Amino acid sequence: MAKMIVTGKILFILMLLLLKDSGQVQADDEVEEKQTFHESMTLNLPKSYKIDWMKSIDNNKLISAITIPGAHDALALHGGALAKCQSLSLEDQLLAGIRYLDLRVSGENLEIKHGITYQHITFPEVLSKIKAFLSKYKTETVLVRVKPVRNFRGKVQNLIQNIINNDDVWIKNSIPKIGEVRGKVVLVQKDRFTLGIPLSGTDNKGDYKVTNINHKKEIVALHLMEAANKCKNNDHDEVVLSYSSGTGVGTSKGLSLFPSRVAKEINPWLYEYLKMQSVKKPKPCYGIIAMDFPGFDLIQMVIKFNT
Repeated sequence: MAKMIVTGKILFILMLLLLKDSGQVQADDEVEEKQTFHESMTLNLPKSYKIDWMKSIDNNKLISAITIPGAHDALALHGGALAKCQSLSLEDQLLAGIRYLDLRVSGENLEIKHGITYQHITFPEVLSKIKAFLSKYKTETVLVRVKPVRNFRGKVQNLIQNIINNDDVWIKNSIPKIGEVRGKVVLVQKDRFTLGIPLSGTDNKGDYKVTNINHKKEIVALHLMEAANKCKNNDHDEVVLSYSSGTGVGTSKGLSLFPSRVAKEINPWLYEYLKMQSVKKPKPCYGIIAMDFPGFDLIQMVIKFNT
C-alpha cells in the first residue's frame, strides 16, 4: 500500500512537470512577473500584439486627451551607464508602442546628442525612420519634441523647418484631433523650439535629480495626479507631459544612481501604480508619460488607459 502511495505521488509530480513544460501550468511568480524594465537591445513581441494600437481611438479625440507612452532622451543609446537612457533602437521603440520621442538636437548637421555624446544619428535620419514606420502603420501618429542643445541652438529650428514637409509633419500650434494626424509626425514646442503643439510639463526644475528612490516615487505620483487633473479639467489647448525618468549623476548623494538603476526601481512601481489607477471609471488621462528603459508590459499598461 505504501509503495502504491509513493508511486502515485511520483506520477502526480511528473504530470505537473509535464504540464508546466507544455505551458499549461505556471508558477505563481511566473504569472505575476511583468516586463517593466528593458535593458536588452532585443525586442520580442507577442504574436497577438497589435502594433497599431491607435487604430481603435475615435478620430474626433484630441491628442491632448490621450495617454501616450513616451521615451525620455529617446535615442540616448550610447555613452555608457552615465548617459544611456534607452536600450531599444528607434524602430523597436515604435513597434513596442512608444509614440512620444524626446530628442536633443545640436549643430548644423542636426546631430542627436545626450550631453556631449553624439548618438550616431541625425534628426533627418530620425525623421526618415519615423516616416517609414508611419507609412506602414498609417493609423498611428508620433509626437516629437526637439530640444536644441549645445552648438547652434539658435539655428536648430530654422534648419529643421527647411527639411520638413508640412503634408506629413504637423507644425501648427493648435491641438489636432487624432483623425487629423494619423500617419503624421506631430512636433511639440517647448522653450526655444516653437514649431508644433504647446506642451505643459508637470516636472519642476531639478526633479530629474534622484538621491532617494522612494522620494522619486512620491514625486512621480504627485506629477501623475497633476497631469490627470490637467487632462480632465483644461480645455485641451496643450498636451501634458510627466517624466518617470531620473538620475543621481551630478548629485552628491546619488552618484551610483545611473538612469538604468533608477528605472529598474521606478518602472515596476510605476506599473503597479498605473494598474491601480486603471480600474477607475472613467479611467484618468495622463497625457504623455516619458520613461527610461520601459519594458513591454509597462508600455502596454500606459496604452490601456485609452481603451
